[in-house]
Amino acid sequence: MRNFKLTIEYDGTEFHGWQSQTNAPRTIQGEMEKVLSRIFKKPRVVLVGSGRTDRGVHARGQVAHFLSETDMPADEIGRALNFNLPPDITIHKVEEVSLRFHAQLSAKSKTYQYTILNRSYPSALDRRTMYYFPRRLDLALMQAEATLLVGTIDFSSFANSDPSRKGDAVRTVSRLDITRDADRIFITITADGFLYKMVRNIAGTLIEVGAGRFPPGSLKTILERRDRSAAGLAVPPWGLCLQEVVY
Repeated sequence: MRNFKLTIEYDGTEFHGWQSQTNAPRTIQGEMEKVLSRIFKKPRVVLVGSGRTDRGVHARGQVAHFLSETDMPADEIGRALNFNLPPDITIHKVEEVSLRFHAQLSAKSKTYQYTILNRSYPSALDRRTMYYFPRRLDLALMQAEATLLVGTIDFSSFANSDPSRKGDAVRTVSRLDITRDADRIFITITADGFLYKMVRNIAGTLIEVGAGRFPPGSLKTILERRDRSAAGLAVPPWGLCLQEVVY
């Protein structure tokens, strides 16, 4: 038995998220497992991802693994996958790893980036990967408030409820950068794990801070409330991208 680690890029626009679902017509895991089953001539090859991305969310560095009793070299598996997968999924790398490696349980941190198009008119070409927000945003204020979200914190105020995802709401955010490049604003967050819709809720709240809907000092109060209704609205999924998983 051999263990293969995959680094995956995908455009999540036409997918119902990462995880295979009984009633969902198209998921990234489902598409990839179908192709792996054809390559290895098995009824099913189980692909385990580093975590779920929601419907419409993209990835540049999603990681997954699968087990197989095969003699096929890792690079040949990568070529076979890219030949057979639809164009909105691409495999960057396939590498053989220890049987102890687990894409989800071995992960130490993940980095997500949310991209905002901040100008007076939208984009036809980038509408699938950026959230268009036409009002002026105070970047300095957003950056100042974001510092309160770095550390080991209870993020209950930024978590949507999900019965299938249990556990406490404490996570360690090691990085939260907000940068601007011309008319694009990037919110980049690295943490040891993320709650359901946590990044989209944080990004939405920081946008409301930058737009003046929340006054300076609001983030402290929002965190102390530990109540999702205290924070801002979630931004749409298409601006979000899983950048990297570190092991």
